[in-house]
Amino acid sequence: MQIQDYFNFLASDDIRIKGSRIGIESVLYEYIYRAKTPEEIAQQFETITLEQIYATILYYLHNTKEVSTYLADWLEFCRQQREEQKRNPSPARQRFRQLKAEADLRQESTKSATIV
Repeated sequence: MQIQDYFNFLASDDIRIKGSRIGIESVLYEYIYRAKTPEEIAQQFETITLEQIYATILYYLHNTKEVSTYLADWLEFCRQQREEQKRNPSPARQRFRQLKAEADLRQESTKSATIV
């Protein structure tokens, strides 16, 4: 079995672990940026095996330059999406913010009334 056999290469920016919907970026983010062990990652992602996690890490180690670029692009995409969501929040998010602001006002007025 080749290491590439563990993955579905859907596009240059979309590599999934075969048999799952989990992208390699999810596993590698936990491994590289959060310093989690493969066993900890396996507990987090119950739909993939420890073998698949090790294969993902091995794929990264064998293709460090390409996968590092893949991860950098993914992180930039995530940053852009967060910015877009801040600029154009969904109606549900807007409603949540409104409810939170109202609750904060009620809590503040309750505090003010008890202090006096």
